[in-house]
Amino acid sequence: MVALVDSMTGDHPARPALVLSNRADAGGLQKASARGIPTEVVDHRPFGTDRPAFEDALHARIMQHAPDIICLAGFLRVFTEGFVARWHGRMINIHPSLLPKYRGLETHARALAAGEAEAGCTVHEVTAALDDGPILGQARVAVAADDTAASLAARVLSMEHELYPAVLRRFAAGDRSPIWLP
Repeated sequence: MVALVDSMTGDHPARPALVLSNRADAGGLQKASARGIPTEVVDHRPFGTDRPAFEDALHARIMQHAPDIICLAGFLRVFTEGFVARWHGRMINIHPSLLPKYRGLETHARALAAGEAEAGCTVHEVTAALDDGPILGQARVAVAADDTAASLAARVLSMEHELYPAVLRRFAAGDRSPIWLP
């Protein structure tokens, strides 16, 4: 989130309108507030298993700030088809694997267990399917022989901070052609 927010200056076609979390203790909220960006929290827990009700509350809070694009970054909730449809073509996400490989969690450990020679991250448009949707960019990192899930995650995170802002800049300008970083 910080890399995205900090990239939206000068001639960038987007500006941050809101940083929202489902967790009041999310570190990004303090970082956004320190940068003068409005923050909101919609805790999913009071909604129990009623995902549509949570998403209605989330959507209402988002609409108070009138964004054009939603950029997911660490928002670890799976959205229903109804919520995704409201933001079709205007919601993007970053995932720490070279999709379509390793959807879901524990991506780095799974890549290491599979003996992958490279790992990376993907920015994609959000669809109702988990970690799916048109790929807008990927960045690759070599897997070292002595890598752990943590060391691999740190190198992938560094590439996420390069890739996501670059993709957002193009996406906000209407360019959906993918970016491929080595």
